[in-house]
Amino acid sequence: MNNILVTGGKGQLGSELRDLAPNHPNYNFFFTDRSQLDITDHAAVDAFITKNEIDTLINCAAYTAVDKAESEPDLANAINHLAVANLAQIAKDKKLKLVHISTDYVFDGTNHKPYLETDTPNPQSVYGQTKFDGELALQRINPTNAIIIRTSWVYSKYGKNFVKTMLRLAQNRDEINVVSDQIGSPTNAADLAEIILNILPKIENDNVEIFHYSNEGICSWYDFAKAIFGIKKESIKVNPIEGAQYSTPAKRPFYSVMNKSKIQEVYHSELLYWKSSLKNLMIFNLE
Repeated sequence: MNNILVTGGKGQLGSELRDLAPNHPNYNFFFTDRSQLDITDHAAVDAFITKNEIDTLINCAAYTAVDKAESEPDLANAINHLAVANLAQIAKDKKLKLVHISTDYVFDGTNHKPYLETDTPNPQSVYGQTKFDGELALQRINPTNAIIIRTSWVYSKYGKNFVKTMLRLAQNRDEINVVSDQIGSPTNAADLAEIILNILPKIENDNVEIFHYSNEGICSWYDFAKAIFGIKKESIKVNPIEGAQYSTPAKRPFYSVMNKSKIQEVYHSELLYWKSSLKNLMIFNLE
């Protein structure tokens, strides 16, 4: 039996992993959130792992309020950086397998082709910088059998996300403006959860490896919104605007498409097209 600790257990990805747990009888899951386990507290995490004989860590916990992070840098740093260093050290000391989730926001968005894992990060926000600092800490400590999965534009039937925001706005508006010059790839958290559980038995590396994962294909936030309303047959009018017209405290990358060939080749992973995955969610889970 593989005892797995999932941090951030009530977030989008953690919740999707919980849904999949019954399909994996060889895995025994422990889902925690910050009210149950402070992952910045070394002694608390060490004691929890020892008591429950944990073999694998899946770190879904993150400070993801991108704009709010600009005014709460210390809190973002504690969760996205210092906690990762803590988990990495414990994983190394106890020889645990570790999967850590990171973000496309480690890049500055100036590329004109999909980012490779080997491309140099250059985060433009507190959120992006703290997530990158977490990556660096994990690589510096370098526990065996540890990987980083960078993902992007995550949505699900759980929590707050772009899909649910668009559907909520459509309930009381006839017209909205959506940014059309920021390009990326949406990720259905259910697909990412499935990938993580499928590759767990195959993770075997001496040094920390980085992988990119999202659904296949690219779009703008405007395209994403149009697809959402098209599937739901909403008549709301969507106006494309430039990012400069929609001021936010944190700077977003204009282009954060990631190359996913490495995870496909190493783990033989299949990627669903983003529109197909979005349709699956909205037809079967958001009725």
